[in-house]
Amino acid sequence: MSCASCAGRVERALAAVPGVEGVSVNLATHRATVEGAALDRAALREAVARAGYASPEAVTELDVEGMSCASCTGRVERTLAAVPGVDGVSVNLATHRATVRHAPGAVGRDALEAAVAGAGYRPVPEPAPDAAAAEEAPPPGAGEEAGLRRDALRAIALAAPLFLVEMGGHLLPALHHAVDGTAWRWLGLALATAVMFGPGWRFHRTGWPALFRGGPEMNSLVALGTLAAWAYSVVVTLAPGLVPEGQRHVYFEASAVIVALVLLGRWLEARSRGRASSAIRRLLDLRPATARVERGGAEEEVPASALRVGDVMRLRPGERVPTDAVVLEGESHVDESMVTGESVPVRRGPGDAVVGGTVNGRGALRLRATAVGAGTVLARITRLVEEAQGGKLPVQALADRVTRVFVPAVILVAALTFLGWLAAGAGPAGALVPAVAVLIIACPCAMGLATPVAVMVGTGRAAALGVLFRRGAALQALREVSVVAMDKTGTLTEGRPVLTDLVPAPGFERDALLRLVAAAEASSEHPLAGALREAAKGMELPRAAKVEAVPGMGLRAEVEGRRVEVGADRFMASLGLDVAPFAAAASRLAEAGRSPVFAAVDGRLAGVLAMADPLRATTPAALAALRGMGLRLAMVTGDNRRTAEAVARPLGLDAVEAEVRPEGKVEAVRRLRGAGRIAFVGDGVNDAPALAAADVGIAIGTGTEVAIESAEVVLMSGDPRGIATAVSLSRATMANIRGNLFWAFAYNVVLIPVAVAGLLSPVLAAAAMGLSSVFVVGNALRLRRAS
Repeated sequence: MSCASCAGRVERALAAVPGVEGVSVNLATHRATVEGAALDRAALREAVARAGYASPEAVTELDVEGMSCASCTGRVERTLAAVPGVDGVSVNLATHRATVRHAPGAVGRDALEAAVAGAGYRPVPEPAPDAAAAEEAPPPGAGEEAGLRRDALRAIALAAPLFLVEMGGHLLPALHHAVDGTAWRWLGLALATAVMFGPGWRFHRTGWPALFRGGPEMNSLVALGTLAAWAYSVVVTLAPGLVPEGQRHVYFEASAVIVALVLLGRWLEARSRGRASSAIRRLLDLRPATARVERGGAEEEVPASALRVGDVMRLRPGERVPTDAVVLEGESHVDESMVTGESVPVRRGPGDAVVGGTVNGRGALRLRATAVGAGTVLARITRLVEEAQGGKLPVQALADRVTRVFVPAVILVAALTFLGWLAAGAGPAGALVPAVAVLIIACPCAMGLATPVAVMVGTGRAAALGVLFRRGAALQALREVSVVAMDKTGTLTEGRPVLTDLVPAPGFERDALLRLVAAAEASSEHPLAGALREAAKGMELPRAAKVEAVPGMGLRAEVEGRRVEVGADRFMASLGLDVAPFAAAASRLAEAGRSPVFAAVDGRLAGVLAMADPLRATTPAALAALRGMGLRLAMVTGDNRRTAEAVARPLGLDAVEAEVRPEGKVEAVRRLRGAGRIAFVGDGVNDAPALAAADVGIAIGTGTEVAIESAEVVLMSGDPRGIATAVSLSRATMANIRGNLFWAFAYNVVLIPVAVAGLLSPVLAAAAMGLSSVFVVGNALRLRRAS
């Protein structure tokens, strides 16, 4: 907000939100105070955004231990959302991380951690700010995996004798008769109890409180099922008179083996999740531990975490660059594949930037650090991958709705199964077995993991190929795109135009005109300026004064007392100058794919210049790949139509939007959207409005200048083939998610009725339940080979 009109506009927008009784907006403090009952903070933020302003938002992330299924994540989400001041919550089962959005200072981390603990889960304390300690910290989930491994092995060791004897008794009648006695029941009681309240205590510790709070989850199902089997067996062992003689069966082996198998499944799942999240760890591992720094005239080795901006470093052949830096001395080829996905090393010499973690070739380099810690490209990439992996896709909404009622429904089905079999005359033991099988076979874990694990692996694989998804939801959005619109300069072309022609008007001399025009454009960032500076090398250029850029038109300046104007034909028309004398020349240049630009001196048309921006060598292959995916291709450019069509014709583009000013690119995107959902590809800076207006914005960047804020997808290299890579990964990830969701739903839909019918033993149900989650994670891991 910059004036009283802004404040009034925000006040009116907020006053229109339902429930608002009073609004006061203070321009000096940039703060709005809103009064009302049951106000929706998200609605207030949305109203401010619709009015054209932004309200600051903070994000707090919590690592949460103890979540084992989609019901757990739903419970944590609802608990955190109920904390006053919270605007939004997203909980990811694969990463075990909760992302909480709120106004700055509105919510403390302590309050969020207390809410998580109150829900029966364990918030991980915030890591120490020390960078070195953070780098040495174990990867997320390592502690949980170690605990599951320990408990699974203990449970297997205790349950193995029960399982072997029970199974052996079915195969060897003599063994069955030998162990079918009171002593064996007492031994079974001891072993099963050790499993239930030792390794299996994790299910009861979390499951029962969740059940009593009215929010049962996966742990509740396992706790109910195993405790029911164990308790019935205890009654048969300690008070057999309470059970009819024909029903005096014990299920110690079932309760113990179920716990062991579920723990084994969760351990395997945790290991697989660790492999799925290894993309981030691999990125962090690229950083060398030490660096050689020049200090006090001597060279010394220091920890990489101790580097500071401005430190001068020495890099030997074959070593990794310690941090982002600029080359001071030396020349070498640097392997930047970990950043850009390009396998060919690139030449780097004095003045060139290098990225921390990349690998030096055969040359020795002297570097100056330009960024350290969180400011490095590698840290920014890591953060992007983490954010994308932590997000939720729209397709996950169905799974969330199902899992919200899934566990209570399963408990109800199990109870009805028990009562149904009891009514059918099966007796307590006969009714208990199918009821326990129903509780154990149900698996909301697979439904909860189906989407986030695929997103985790897909975004990690994309990062390895030089494609960064800022948000996981972009994976789904890109899959639905049918039109790809591309800015020409810097996307399809090299972005470094060269001056190809200069035709002076009568009375003007070529070199003199070039000198004036190059001087006028000397301080400009326009591509024409670079081409003119290159063409005027060797000339002594005077300093220009009163330089004024006219957006979408051209530039005017004063050079040695003469007024110089350079720009498009529409700029000349606005100056009252007729470009007709150069119409034939401009037409010829445009048809050759060159961009004509006119120059005027002291109010007279002085000549026409032409630039050509050569296509990238990989552009034809990139477009062919996109066309092979069934996508419509369009180009958006400020060039005149003849030039634009001359470039587009050999490329086989389906549509061309020419003579588009920067502010007109949004409208061009809207026109092209008529053919379907659209992705716009640009440089992420001057194309920002169009990137935001498109269904998916894809920013072309380089490893050292990532256009993070302007698009949902960032291509680390300038190679347009990265567009096809992004689309391919999006399609592969969404296909994987659909397969995972189908499996997760089909598994439960098919096997729960089988368990109700009494055709599935609880032990087999436990094995199937554990394997269902492992199957989903394993299927997602196939994306690590996608390209």
